[in-house]
Amino acid sequence: MIELAQEGGIWTVTINRPDKANSLTPGMLAELGDIAESAAQARALILTGRGKVFSAGADLDAARAGMATSPDWERLSAAIARLPGLTVAALNGTLAGGATGMALACDLRIAVAGTKFFYPVMKLGFLPQPSDPVRMAALIGPARTKLILMGGQKIDADTALAYGLIDRIVDADALLQTARDIAADTLAADPAIAQQIKAMCAPA
Repeated sequence: MIELAQEGGIWTVTINRPDKANSLTPGMLAELGDIAESAAQARALILTGRGKVFSAGADLDAARAGMATSPDWERLSAAIARLPGLTVAALNGTLAGGATGMALACDLRIAVAGTKFFYPVMKLGFLPQPSDPVRMAALIGPARTKLILMGGQKIDADTALAYGLIDRIVDADALLQTARDIAADTLAADPAIAQQIKAMCAPA
């Protein structure tokens, strides 16, 4: 249910469980973490999903059984954030809950027009993953982060773009090609220079 394609330095990771809104089981989450930890040689990493939803987060039954507090969420987002190559979340649809962390850890986020963002863990009795509020606040500020995490607000793609939560809205049929086009200059560059530029863009 996690697909990996490697082509020309680009690793494309696809969540393929559309009948369950691409919700993640513990095994899927662990596999995503394994892939991210092994992707240091990738020049670019693209994360996407099948169907109309990027990911609804944890499978509800698994969340109630303890997955909501699994350390694998932080393992995944930390591994993505550490990658030296360019990382792009190509959001094919709505992003919810703990799955938000993998998108926040990416360098860039592009999304189709119908995408919505919400993170209802407080209502479910859980804390967000520790790094998620920090990364979200770095992108959109603490007040808007509280609007999502504490106010329970669903944010549409236009609002997400205005806030800075995503970087571009694209047509669904052009989503992956747009991600590849964005990565093209990084793929063509000297890897050491690309890595140094990414390091220079990191917060002080």
